[in-house]
Amino acid sequence: MQLHLFFKACNPSKTLNLGNPNDRRYYIDFAAVRGGKIVEALERTIARLSPDEPTCQLFSGHIGCGKSTELLRLKAGLEAQDFHVVYFESSRDLDMADVSVSDILLAIARSVSESLEAENIHFKPGYFVTLLQDVKSLLQTPLDLETEAELSVGIAKITAKAKDNPKLREQLKQSLEPRTEGLLRAINTEILARANQELKYRGKQGLVVIVDNLDRISPSQLTPTRSLPEHLFIDRGSQLRRLNCHMVYTIPLDLIFSNDYQTLKNRLGGGVAPTILPMIPIQHRDGREHRQGMDLLKQMILARAFPDLDPAQRCDRITELFDHSSTLDRLCQISGGHVRNLLGLLYTCLRHQDPPIPRDCAEAVIRSYQDDLLLALEQHEWELIFQVLREQSLSGEKEYQLLLRSMFVFEYRDDQGRWFGINPALMETEPFKAMARQLIPISTAKDDAHRVR
Repeated sequence: MQLHLFFKACNPSKTLNLGNPNDRRYYIDFAAVRGGKIVEALERTIARLSPDEPTCQLFSGHIGCGKSTELLRLKAGLEAQDFHVVYFESSRDLDMADVSVSDILLAIARSVSESLEAENIHFKPGYFVTLLQDVKSLLQTPLDLETEAELSVGIAKITAKAKDNPKLREQLKQSLEPRTEGLLRAINTEILARANQELKYRGKQGLVVIVDNLDRISPSQLTPTRSLPEHLFIDRGSQLRRLNCHMVYTIPLDLIFSNDYQTLKNRLGGGVAPTILPMIPIQHRDGREHRQGMDLLKQMILARAFPDLDPAQRCDRITELFDHSSTLDRLCQISGGHVRNLLGLLYTCLRHQDPPIPRDCAEAVIRSYQDDLLLALEQHEWELIFQVLREQSLSGEKEYQLLLRSMFVFEYRDDQGRWFGINPALMETEPFKAMARQLIPISTAKDDAHRVR
């Protein structure tokens, strides 16, 4: 094992790209414990069920649970079936605290045109030439657009300038929002129609656009009764659905618990429920250890160090990474099955000590993580947390949605469907145990204490 390669592979901010043979060596398939072949269902909808008709699919899950890796696996799978796939991280173009539908559409136009220009498919869309010149005049800022040969470069210059300047961004939004319908028609007729025609001519099955990171849009209140995500994906969802190609959007997980969930499903999903990527289970509903989930989490770590060995051979070398196999178990259990949390804990350990990582180093890192959770937890949220602990379910109220965003609560799937558990790192803290003595009724204390352990 080479330490610098192991450290690099454990970086929690790194997304595995399954189109890259080197990254594929690190990939662990969690489908068996996540409730089914989730990405395969997205792929099948496009490639098998509706290759010639546009589809719009919604994908969600906790931030950091592995969605981007799975979407890149979807990209690789569709490309193997001769689809042209445009994958992009929306946070590259957009200010996630201040997003409009026209912003999203413009980002899609830029990413699609950029991807196809790389394939020598070029556009001369009259609407966008006029639009960009109007925007240049509106912003009253020096932008050299006349000399740009590519549509994508012109859009990129506009969006980059606006992203860095709140005043310009607001001016751009005021100009573009009334033109949303015209912008949508122009993308369909001047970009997507041309793209689909040229791609089919070249033997491709069609165009797929995967818009990642929209789940990171700020949950801020746009109006007293509407959050920004609700406005974008529910109120304006029908517009985002009307692009004439296969679309996959990531959406915030807490929208699944909105009172307008059915409206979201119908307007943006076309009547189809969003696909959810749950946590990897570390225990069953009744508190028993989920051995298969734990084994796969351990393999995810071991594969980072020994990617070319088979699972059994990796297990034989655990003590090269940890002082004892129980230290690896401990990190997997405390992560709650959250992929990025687990990698983050290990990455922090490696910043302090070389392998084999001793238990006291792991415990110090865990305590720091627990302290961070407690800092974000407000007093009134304790009762909500214990209600989730007792019922293993979540209601649609915004207070409960906050528990998801703050990662105090994780979602899991099993043969009985969806259930919710408290972040194990939180459950070990002294404030949690003190609140448990106050809030858990005597009649249920014995059952809940088993879950706490």
